[in-house]
Amino acid sequence: MTQDDINKIYRDLSLKNIPWIYDTPPAILIELVNNGSVKPCKTIDLGCGIGNYSIYLAKNGFTITGIDISSVAIDIAKKNAEDNNVQCNFFVANLLGDLGEVGYDYEFAYDWELLHHISPEKRLKYIKNVFNLLKPNGTYISVSFSEKDTYFGGQGKIRKTRIGTTLFFSSEMELKTLYEPLFNIDEIKTIEIRGKPKPHLAIYVFMKSKKKE
Repeated sequence: MTQDDINKIYRDLSLKNIPWIYDTPPAILIELVNNGSVKPCKTIDLGCGIGNYSIYLAKNGFTITGIDISSVAIDIAKKNAEDNNVQCNFFVANLLGDLGEVGYDYEFAYDWELLHHISPEKRLKYIKNVFNLLKPNGTYISVSFSEKDTYFGGQGKIRKTRIGTTLFFSSEMELKTLYEPLFNIDEIKTIEIRGKPKPHLAIYVFMKSKKKE
């Protein structure tokens, strides 16, 4: 979808009806912070939306930059950060484009339910961008829909949603093949995550960036 398409979703729907928006961060992210698997550091929130997860991390000592293709979402994110009295840097940016203005040398990057919005033929460009944003041995966490999920009309790889978005479902092997040239995978597993109106099966990947050549 184009930037205009995504902006239209944010303009036309109430935030509670946008499937990827929740007031509270995912349980896995909270657990990783609480158990010290991910410590406060320079962090980038990929596809940050209205910034709720960025704000949570900022409140826990992380130095946060959030990027999203939607200018409407970023405007809301900036207001949310101001209302919560936390410092977050938010940018409108295409994750498949030039991310130079966003900076480099991040220690932690994560995308939550972003990858399944990117078609397979464009994913390598996206993964290279993430790799370039990170320091060597930087942590990257990605969670995206599994092909085993039965929502949105069964077992197909490509599925349409009720709000007009197109989602691309993956297998664990596909994601290993995608990530392994640039990242060392510490953990990959299929998990259940919350959804509207019911939970989804998703693939969780915890990995570290390799040395840059």
